[in-house]
Amino acid sequence: MKTERPTIPDGEHRVLQFRPRTSPHPRALRGAGTIQPLRAEVQAEPLDLTRYEQPREQPDDFRHRMLANIAALAFTIALTAIGIWLAVSIADLRRTQDCVLMGRRDCVKITTPHL
Repeated sequence: MKTERPTIPDGEHRVLQFRPRTSPHPRALRGAGTIQPLRAEVQAEPLDLTRYEQPREQPDDFRHRMLANIAALAFTIALTAIGIWLAVSIADLRRTQDCVLMGRRDCVKITTPHL
């Protein structure tokens, strides 16, 4: 079986010559006709988050933030507990419904008081 390849005339092939950089230091970037140093060399300040801080009108209220975090944690715990209870209840109802649909009579658990 013969593979069909597109035939390209020899005039359309072009070989690009690799020319190494002539600059002795690759630290410089060229832009708009002038040589500009990289930002890493210009930046002598330490790399921390202080440069992103903005001045605040009032100081932080840590007590209020802690109370808000505790309230959010309590809400998350309550929501998780409700979700678990709902999943267990749905599973129990499904189990009971499957039992009834099979025609069995002893599907519901009857609790007897202790005398």
